[in-house]
Amino acid sequence: MYMKADSVVIIPTYNEKENIENMIRTVFGLPQMFHILIIDDGSPDGTAGIVKTLQGEYADRLFLVERAGKQGLGTAYICGFKWALERDYDFIFEMDADFSHNPNDLPRLYAACKEDGADVAIGSRYCNGVNVVNWPLGRVLMSYYASVYVRIVTGINVHDTTAGFKCYRREVLETIELDKIHFKGYAFQIEMKFTAYKCGFKLVEVPIVFVNRVLGTSKMNTSIFGEALFGVLQLKWWSFYRRYPERKRTV
Repeated sequence: MYMKADSVVIIPTYNEKENIENMIRTVFGLPQMFHILIIDDGSPDGTAGIVKTLQGEYADRLFLVERAGKQGLGTAYICGFKWALERDYDFIFEMDADFSHNPNDLPRLYAACKEDGADVAIGSRYCNGVNVVNWPLGRVLMSYYASVYVRIVTGINVHDTTAGFKCYRREVLETIELDKIHFKGYAFQIEMKFTAYKCGFKLVEVPIVFVNRVLGTSKMNTSIFGEALFGVLQLKWWSFYRRYPERKRTV
């Protein structure tokens, strides 16, 4: 039996031993109650072992799914979404383990959905200028213009189309056909937003400051950006032929 909460934060991990304990304790130190689900892809550095130890302290609200080897960010989140939908969470979050996403912003994303009517709340680096700290200029420009490109191709009115810090209302994940999500890497974040948009859900951006990781190693590389650039064209092409499920929730 676990302590009642209407929200779960899904955090995929691969070799995050430097960050994971501090991240878990920070989220659980917030005034608002959140559960945490860690999806660990067989981290050889012992990340899952740290989580298991902490489960003794937070047995009622810290959960772990261990998978064999690196299977991709997208499949980790799909696994987490299905896990959450099998339980009675109303709000389901995506968040990185490395503190590039500030846990103190979780209540703001929650409020955007719970109180302000958003179906998907996006922690946005670019809706209020460029709020990125400690990234090389080249990477900032690549990320920023990738989002501009996605916005032009897809027609989504979202400034940070590649953002990975999000809150979903349960109804969004119930409506999106999760098994039809194609991409596993960087383009996964774009595909999820695009599909929610095509299903008629309301996407809202909440300004955040994104800080490059201090500890551990980044999983980002140029091939991930390549997937996003070409994947967007595929998404747009598929959308001409696909019939998207319609939202069932009434406002």
